[in-house]
Amino acid sequence: MEVIYIHHPHRMDRNDMPEMAIALGYFDGVHLGHQKVIHEAKSIAEQKGLKSAVMTFNLHPSVVLGKSVQHVEYITPLEDKIAIMADLDIDYLFVINFTREFANLLPQEFVDQYLIGLNAKHVVAGFDYSYGRMGRGTMETLLFHSRDQFDYSVVEKLAKEDEKISSTLIRKYIREGKTDELPGLLGRYYKTSGVVVHGDKRGRTIGFPTANVNISDDYIIPPSGVYAVKFLVDGSWFEGVCNVGYKPTFNKEKGDRPSVEVHIFDFTSDIYGKKVSVEWHKHLRSEKKFAGVQELVPQIEKDKQQTEQYFKKNRV
Repeated sequence: MEVIYIHHPHRMDRNDMPEMAIALGYFDGVHLGHQKVIHEAKSIAEQKGLKSAVMTFNLHPSVVLGKSVQHVEYITPLEDKIAIMADLDIDYLFVINFTREFANLLPQEFVDQYLIGLNAKHVVAGFDYSYGRMGRGTMETLLFHSRDQFDYSVVEKLAKEDEKISSTLIRKYIREGKTDELPGLLGRYYKTSGVVVHGDKRGRTIGFPTANVNISDDYIIPPSGVYAVKFLVDGSWFEGVCNVGYKPTFNKEKGDRPSVEVHIFDFTSDIYGKKVSVEWHKHLRSEKKFAGVQELVPQIEKDKQQTEQYFKKNRV
């Protein structure tokens, strides 16, 4: 997959681009609904002898256009989105730098410059996709704006139990700790990445050493509590139990951001400074303040046993 970053106004020549079927969307999460749109573009590309492409944006429009939004937490920050798109076997990924100037394009200008201008011969988007200034361009106006230069397909919503699969719903589930329900929406478990940093090293003194993961603030972190997780380091997956929170047993005050600490099963390597990923499987319990170490240790052992039983039943 070739990734092409575009800053507005672009100077790309359509004659230098292959004829393409392009899927349009922001695609945060690249969930099952998004994948339906992308697979449709791939299928049409194969039928018509075109290259397959996806067009997405960076930053989130709400950061650029919102009056109060300064920072957005993502299901899939750009690096993760690119990796997932590559796994979907797309030929081209266009990443448009979303700016106020880009947002002010009239619908016809967007189509002229970013669809016709990039040699799109077929365009695929969800039924609720909008484009151009104030989102005035819709899938109903696309026929007019296409100038007969490309065909298009509209993908209807994908629902689970009568509720539309959407990035909004997935964010809600993550923030509620419903991580075990996410595969039905994402097509995979939710994953976050970060770097292993030095912590207070208290876990090793009580027999449960942990990897303290400094997760990028671009991600949504599930709420405080204990989770059954999988842990990716150096290309290998391990099972573990993760505590998200503020360690009230030892800390009187909450920090600015919760810590994410993973006790990795059957693991002894030094991984400080390494980039790792945490795959969130199941919320086990809420974070709790214990009277002391003597009360905490049996609970951690219980959490570990519960996690081992969970993965024994849920081998993938």
